[in-house]
This record gives sequence, C-alpha cells and structure tokens, in this order.
Amino acid sequence: MARVIAFANQKGGVGKTTTTVNVASFLALSGKKVLLIDADPQANATSNLGINAKQLERGIYDVIIGKMPLSNVLFQTAVKDLHIAPATISLAGATVELVPLERREYQLQQAIKSVLYYYDYVVIDCPPSLDMLTVNALVAASEVIVPVQCEYFALEGLGQLLQTIELVKQHLQPDLFVSGAVVTMYDKRNSLSKEVMAELQKYFPDRLFSSIIPRNVTLAEAPSFGQPIAVYDPHSKGGKAYAALTKEIMLYS
Repeated sequence: MARVIAFANQKGGVGKTTTTVNVASFLALSGKKVLLIDADPQANATSNLGINAKQLERGIYDVIIGKMPLSNVLFQTAVKDLHIAPATISLAGATVELVPLERREYQLQQAIKSVLYYYDYVVIDCPPSLDMLTVNALVAASEVIVPVQCEYFALEGLGQLLQTIELVKQHLQPDLFVSGAVVTMYDKRNSLSKEVMAELQKYFPDRLFSSIIPRNVTLAEAPSFGQPIAVYDPHSKGGKAYAALTKEIMLYS
C-alpha cells in the first residue's frame, strides 16, 4: 500500500511546492510508482510539471466535491511513473463548497483509497493556509513533511501548524505524524541561516532531515520550463540536494 505524504506549511514562499514536485520526480525516477495530488489552488505543482491548469476541464476539485472518481482526473507527466491529479481554477472555491457536505474532512481520503494499491507513494502539495483543503490533505495522509525556509520569519506560524496537525491527529486521523522538516533556501554564507537551523532543532528534535536544500538559481529556473529539477538539471546543487532528500525519505519507512 502506498505511503501517503502531505507537504505542508501555511506560510507561502518556503519551497513547499518545489519540494513536493522534486521529491515526487526523484521517487518516480528511482523506479517507484508515484501520484502527486496538487491540492493548492495556485496550481504551481501542476504548471511545474508542464501542464496548463487553465486549459484543463477536470482536476482534483471534481474529486474533492464528489463529482468524479480520482482515476478520472489523473494525467501522465513527462516523468515516467509519475502521475498527477492537477489543480484547476475551480479549486479555489472548493473550501466553500465543502462546508455543507457530510464528512467533508474525509473527501480526499476516501478518493485516495481507490488507488492506494496501485502506487508506492502518494504525495500531496497543500495550499499555503490552514483551510479545509489542507485539513483534507492531512486527513488523507499518514505522514507530514514540513518544508521550512531558512529565514527568521519562516519560523512564525510553525507552532500553529504543529498544533493543527496535532488536532487532526486527535480528532480525525490518529495515524498522522510528522516524519520530519526539511530546510530549504539555505545560504551557508548567511549567519542568520545557522541561527534558524538552531531554532528548528527545538521545533523538530530528531526530526530534521539531514539533507539541506540550498539557494540555487537552477531550482528557480526549472519551473519556467515546466520541468522538475530531476529533468531540467539533476546534477545541479539543487538537483543533488533533492536526490539526497528523496533517498532519505525512502529510507524512513
């Protein structure tokens, strides 16, 4: 059965989508069958894999509101064995449409059950908020990875995120746990980065991945070509860092 991993952080701009897309790509390139679910209305994971969300007629929105099964919205990406359930422009309204539904927190979990035995990994890119879409993603997942930008303000809100995860665990998904945090946009020349690392150790004792994602221009370029770093330039510093992180995640089972 697939490992279901949600990549979550309610603060935007921390490298969450970049991490989700590149880990999913390296998992697939290592021979695993992978499904990426883009649960973020911004659809950045979708575009990062070369798919134009504005041209799609179906996506994860249709699944979450119960309009069609998950298998009907899956697309093969340019990476072998990596499928995506894309975000569309309709997804922005899903939070409101979920309100009157019974068991609204379980919509995504129920949908994923139908494909769990086909994939080795299901990874979910959460929106940068703690809304009903994020709650659906957390309930659907068994583990959470938290990408954290190596800047002071990135630490703000971490306590709230961890509290939300704990509440979901207590009331909705008892098997949910934080498997780790990954440091992104690290600049070893910046003394502040070292201070942030020290603070992160307090939030995630023994749960900080040793693979650190550096600030890297190639990582920033890759999405504009609709490619993950694993395809665009796997030998760049960013590519090597995400390859190492992926191996670490695979070992953590």
